[in-house]
Amino acid sequence: MKTYVLSACLLFALQTMNAQNIANYDESKVPEFDLPDPLTTFSNDKIRTSASWKEQRRPELIDFFESQVYGKVPGTADAIAFEVVEESNTALNGLARRRQVKVTVRKNERTLSYLILLYLPKNIAKAPIFLGYNFHGNHTVINDPAIIISEAWSLNNESIGITNHMLTEESRGMRSSRWAVNKIIEAGYGLATIYYGEIDPDKNDFTDGLHSLFYTGDQKRPARDEWGAIGAWAWALSRAMDYLEKSAEVDRSKVIVFGHSRLGKAALWAGAMDERFAGVISNDSGCGGAALSKRKFGETVAQINKNFPYWFSENFKKYNNAEEDLIVDQHELLALIAPRPLYVASAKEDEWADPRGEFLSAYYATSVYSLFGKKGIPSNEMPPVNSPIQNTVAYHIRTGKHDVTEYDWEQYIKWAVEQFN
Repeated sequence: MKTYVLSACLLFALQTMNAQNIANYDESKVPEFDLPDPLTTFSNDKIRTSASWKEQRRPELIDFFESQVYGKVPGTADAIAFEVVEESNTALNGLARRRQVKVTVRKNERTLSYLILLYLPKNIAKAPIFLGYNFHGNHTVINDPAIIISEAWSLNNESIGITNHMLTEESRGMRSSRWAVNKIIEAGYGLATIYYGEIDPDKNDFTDGLHSLFYTGDQKRPARDEWGAIGAWAWALSRAMDYLEKSAEVDRSKVIVFGHSRLGKAALWAGAMDERFAGVISNDSGCGGAALSKRKFGETVAQINKNFPYWFSENFKKYNNAEEDLIVDQHELLALIAPRPLYVASAKEDEWADPRGEFLSAYYATSVYSLFGKKGIPSNEMPPVNSPIQNTVAYHIRTGKHDVTEYDWEQYIKWAVEQFN
């Protein structure tokens, strides 16, 4: 266990140390900028109704984010199959039903498979669901000996010092602090989670993972306007939704997509693109997620594209050190989720993710929610630490660092129960 923690910390330090040394953490040095109005089209038409938002403004924003930021998906899968490979009706000491579902994507005579781990409360016939990726394997979410350990684990992590001994039983539950599984079940909700490395390995290499299924001819990487890793992770969340909406045990009208950090970016993009998701939760998603890019506070577009050049489309690199050229900002990504419930959360010590930029993004998305008669963030003054605003658009900033904590889950569960029950 200790070997893993040191390796992960070393990786993070190597990727971000230089960038953080030159990052701006001084509000007085945030540049002046013009924030685009989500209710004004690119041709300067004013949006005054929810109908014109849906018909006119929303499609052009989707097109821009798709071609210039996250990248387009190059076609559709030839086939997608679902197979329950393990199940139990007495999981978690009899409190839950467990399902492990193999998803197989076929394209161009190539296939990729990944596992959905699903826990459902036994006392609910059709349960609402939190759906989200985990970073280190389904078996790390909770100490349950029946959870299948991913075969992709060591292949996707050898380069950063995680070796085969991390596939042993001792790694089960090693990230349980980030997943309040029992509290979720007790609240009458289910949890569906996927190891993100099974979709696309988190490294600057497009020869494996989901992207390679869609290549034609001698193609080795996506085209300039095609998807990066975040786009692939978002796409696979929608394929998980394909399964969940067909399950007799799931309330398909109450599937909330959740993500932390880079996976929060993926959750936001999935929620924007796929309106089947009933709600979206962004936990510390930062640059390219909930935070406003034009503030240039903490991580910037140039820094994220340098450290992780494979996350976004190649076109996004045009905005390195040129955020002022963007005709959108991330508040408009959040607005694409309207009128569905949205929760944005930050951490006080996570300046790299720009908590104020995340808050302001939620605030400036509120005007779109108002078109639908939904309540958002009422003021541009940030709430005190550990004092959540829980409207259709919700926000909190908690004490602590870049992480998912029990406090976070307590707020998400409370908000979900209020919004969907």
